[in-house]
Amino acid sequence: MKNMVKAGIFGVCVGDALGVPVEFKNRETLKQFPVTKMQEFGSWNQPKGTWSDDSSLTLCLAEELTKGYDLEKIGESFVKWVKYGHWTAHGRLFDIGGTTRHSIARLIKGESARFSGNIFEEDNGNGSLMRILPLAFYLKDEENIEKVYQTVKEVSSITHGHFRSVFACFLYVIFAIELIKGKDKKEAYNHIQNAALKFAEFQGFNPKEIQLFERILKNDISKYDEDTISSSGYVLHSLEASLWCFLNSESYSEAVLKAVNLGEDTDTTGAITGGIAGVYYGFENIPEEWVSELVRKEDIEKLCIKLENKLIN
Repeated sequence: MKNMVKAGIFGVCVGDALGVPVEFKNRETLKQFPVTKMQEFGSWNQPKGTWSDDSSLTLCLAEELTKGYDLEKIGESFVKWVKYGHWTAHGRLFDIGGTTRHSIARLIKGESARFSGNIFEEDNGNGSLMRILPLAFYLKDEENIEKVYQTVKEVSSITHGHFRSVFACFLYVIFAIELIKGKDKKEAYNHIQNAALKFAEFQGFNPKEIQLFERILKNDISKYDEDTISSSGYVLHSLEASLWCFLNSESYSEAVLKAVNLGEDTDTTGAITGGIAGVYYGFENIPEEWVSELVRKEDIEKLCIKLENKLIN
């Protein structure tokens, strides 16, 4: 259990920072010039080790969970990020998704975090999946799967309230919880397939929506060819790509480099993959060089220790 929070959160931030300089590059280009280490400048013209909105919002959520669970306070933290650069790498935000921006604009106008999220089908970008990992630490001892689902739903819906985004976050969180409990990859993956399908049936969720998750829940996503794995900003693509990279690798670095080199939404695929790979392989498996190059690593470490003390001990 030791350093589990640190492993997961650094896992997100390092994966994100590896992807920032090559965001929007296509797979063919990255096959010719693959990412093998931290780079600087590139797509966002940022210094080496800079992380983006994925990590910022993960850190906002993690910080609020050190004080207990309060949905409105989590929403306020997101507002501080947009308005004042709270938990940004360099004091200002340089990247924000459309759905996240619209939802936080509602919070700024005084809307409750319960009702701020976009809820339409076209609002299924990966902006809540990329920041949801800290909830796995918070919910790891929760026996009631419905309680897990409802909490994930609330936190996703601050920005992304459509069922598809919520369910993707739920699958990721219950998968991460199994890894936190020490299950091996295959066991954890089989568990989410069984538990999620059973839960979806019991809850009477829309079968058309559940069917969209078929490659993950009914088949084995790890067995698909890379050509069939998309790495766009669509939440379902991000979840599939992250599970695919994680299940088809043997170390933290292999998992996140696989994720980043898929191209397109490189920072987010890197962050989502990095979170579960960090939890599974442990902090010591994240290359020391990458950790040392990470911007604000001391601040991130202090936050991880605080959250770990609150939730794990």
